[in-house]
Amino acid sequence: MNYSAAHEVALNKFQSCSLEEMSRCSGYPIKDNSLLIDFLGQHFELDYPKGTFKPIQVSDGELPIATQILILHYVSNLSEPFEVGSFISYKELPGGAIYIKPFTGRAIDPLVRIFGSDPEGLLAVAKYLGGQANGLGDVGITYKVFPRVPIALILWRADEEFPASGNILFDASAPTVLPTEDFAVLASTVVFGFKRIKARL
Repeated sequence: MNYSAAHEVALNKFQSCSLEEMSRCSGYPIKDNSLLIDFLGQHFELDYPKGTFKPIQVSDGELPIATQILILHYVSNLSEPFEVGSFISYKELPGGAIYIKPFTGRAIDPLVRIFGSDPEGLLAVAKYLGGQANGLGDVGITYKVFPRVPIALILWRADEEFPASGNILFDASAPTVLPTEDFAVLASTVVFGFKRIKARL
């Protein structure tokens, strides 16, 4: 997929915002002319106004363009979301019911495939990243992908009647933070980010 046009739009919006407003609304701190971004255990300086991501350590690597766009969308949304504390499913997001099948294939199925036989691995990765158990399903965790965007990953173990299954939920404030399609990208990015970290633990 060609992300160049989407990146340009996201970059233009980022550049139209003030650094101070983006820091206040996103929850990311400022250092010099950059936002300090902590994302799935990687750390970057997001330069303002260039919009370039500089790894703080070599081991932080590079961010895929789709992830850069996602972060630019988040920091340039100048609403001030307040977590509701209750979760909703993807199909409860605006227009989400139409795209639930692609969302399931992109995020929930990989979650079950990667962690269904190792739900404790999901818990271990979440704790490593500062997340916590939430008491949902057989194993459920809540992790703040962005400072104001908690996401819940939930697994049910296989038994004699049913295979392992899972779900991914979002705080009810989600529609005020990002467009619905971004949450599909976000959930998939989290699942595969957890997979990457699991391999290191």
